[in-house]
Amino acid sequence: MTFSGRWSVRLLATCAVAVMGVATQVPAARAADAVTLNIVDVAGDLQLTQKGFEAFKAKYPNMVSNITYTNAPAPQLPGKIKAMQAAGRSDIDLVLTGTDALAAGIEQNLWLKLLPDQASAFPGVLDRYAPGPRKMQDLAQGFGLEVAYMPAGPLIEYNPAKVSNPPKTPDQLLRWCKAHPDRLIYARPANSGPGRTFLMGLPYVLGDKDPMDPIHGWDKTWAFLKQLNDCIPYYPGGTSAVMKELGEGTRDMTVTVTGWDINPRALGIVPADYRVQSFDNMTWVNDAHYMVIPKGVPKEKLDVLFKLMNFMLEPAQQALTWDDGYFYPGPAVKGVTLEQAPAHSQDVLKKYGRPEYPKLIAERPYALPLSAQAMVAAFQKWDREIGAQKTK
Repeated sequence: MTFSGRWSVRLLATCAVAVMGVATQVPAARAADAVTLNIVDVAGDLQLTQKGFEAFKAKYPNMVSNITYTNAPAPQLPGKIKAMQAAGRSDIDLVLTGTDALAAGIEQNLWLKLLPDQASAFPGVLDRYAPGPRKMQDLAQGFGLEVAYMPAGPLIEYNPAKVSNPPKTPDQLLRWCKAHPDRLIYARPANSGPGRTFLMGLPYVLGDKDPMDPIHGWDKTWAFLKQLNDCIPYYPGGTSAVMKELGEGTRDMTVTVTGWDINPRALGIVPADYRVQSFDNMTWVNDAHYMVIPKGVPKEKLDVLFKLMNFMLEPAQQALTWDDGYFYPGPAVKGVTLEQAPAHSQDVLKKYGRPEYPKLIAERPYALPLSAQAMVAAFQKWDREIGAQKTK
C-alpha cells in the first residue's frame, strides 16, 4: 500500500471500513474446513500486522479461507461488543487494540482470558518478549498478547518557522499557549495515543504525588490541564485530525509520540522539517498494541486464532512492525533489529527517524501506562472536566 493510501486508511479510522482480504485459491475440500476470520482494528495496528496476517492465510489455506479487516474508533468498540455478546452473536473474532480499548474491555469483562487459562496454546510466550515489552504485557492481565511496542512520549511537535523557542517544561508550554491562543491542540485521550500519553506523562513531569492514581494523586496535572484548556480551541476525536491541521498550518504545535512524529512526516502529511521537543525531566510512558479475543468466539475459530497469534510473534512477522515508523520502533519480541526489516522500512527510518531518539530512549526513565481501571477513570475525568464542552 502506498504512503497516501495507508494514511487514508488511518483518516477513516472514525468509520467502520471493511477491507476484504484477498481470497486464496484452495481446493474445495480443504476450503470447506477453513474458517473466515473477522479482525477489527481500533489502534491503526493493521499498518504493522496486516501483511503478517496475510502471510498466515497463505501458509495455512486449510485453516483460513478469508480474512476481513475493519477499522473502528476505540471508544465505540466495547459497547458494540457488549451488545453483540448479549445477543449471543460472534461477529468479531480478533481485536487489535491499544491500551485504551484493552482497558475498557477488561473492565467490562469482554475479553477471553488467555493466560494462564490457555497457557498450553502459547508455550513460552512470555519469554519471547524484550524487557520493556514484557512489562507492557503485564497490563493485559492475561486477556491479550502484545504484538507491537513503542516507548511513546510525551513529546511536543512544532512548526520551527512559527516556534523559535519550543517549550521544555509544562509551565513554558502553558505560557506559549496563552500567548498564542488556538495554535495548540491535542486529541481526546480516550481515542488518541499521543493524547493519552500526554495525559499520563504529565504527573511525572509536574511531580504529582502518585502518577498511577489519576483520581487522588494528580492534583497538579488536573489543575494544569484546566489552565491549558483556556487557550485550546477544541479537542479532535482522533490523532489523524490533529496531524492534518498541524500539517496544513492551522495549528503550530501539538503533543506527540515517536511513531506519530515519524510516520506523518514520512507520509507527507506533516512537513519533514517539523521538530520535536521533550520536557527536560520527561519520563517515557510506554505504549503497546495487543491482540485480544472477544468472549463467545466458537472453538473451531479459537484453535486457528491461537495459532495465528503465535505466528504473529515470530521474528519474520515482528520485523514487519518497524513499518514506516508508525509505532516506532515496533517489535515486541527479543532480537528483532531494523536490519531484519524490509528495505523500504530501513530507508524510511533512515530519512525520517530522529537522531535524538536513541539517546532519549537510552537516558530517560520509563513508566508503565495506568492500569486498566485507572486509565478508564482518567479518561472519564478528562472527558467530564476538561473536554466536555470542546471535544468534537
